[in-house]
Amino acid sequence: MTEPQPTTPPNTTTGAGEPAHDADVDFNVRDLSDVPSVEVISRAAVMLMSAAAEKLGLADEDPDSAPVRDLDEARRLITGLAGLITASVEYLGPHAGPLREGLQSLQRAFRESSTHPDAPGQGPGEKYTGPVY
Repeated sequence: MTEPQPTTPPNTTTGAGEPAHDADVDFNVRDLSDVPSVEVISRAAVMLMSAAAEKLGLADEDPDSAPVRDLDEARRLITGLAGLITASVEYLGPHAGPLREGLQSLQRAFRESSTHPDAPGQGPGEKYTGPVY
């Protein structure tokens, strides 16, 4: 009788649409338990920052006419980012400063993008960070 063979995950593709080798996939996959918490928090913050910048239209030449611009969605993302950074600041060490600066830049960009800017302290995430001018 033969032993059952381990199943392999379905082949994935590379960014160019070519199949990735299973060894490459195994090499690039990390067990979540091996990832330090500061890295998980930082990656989540960067993802929120990137998504907020997209929703503000900052990736387009003219943010005011960006087809993906959605200030309501940007507000939610910026508020989530502010909560994450504020709650995690003591663990972020040297990453805290750049993440806070990025957050403040997004908050300012939101204020500049709004046709009716929020009062100081009422903008996205400002209940966690304090007023951003």
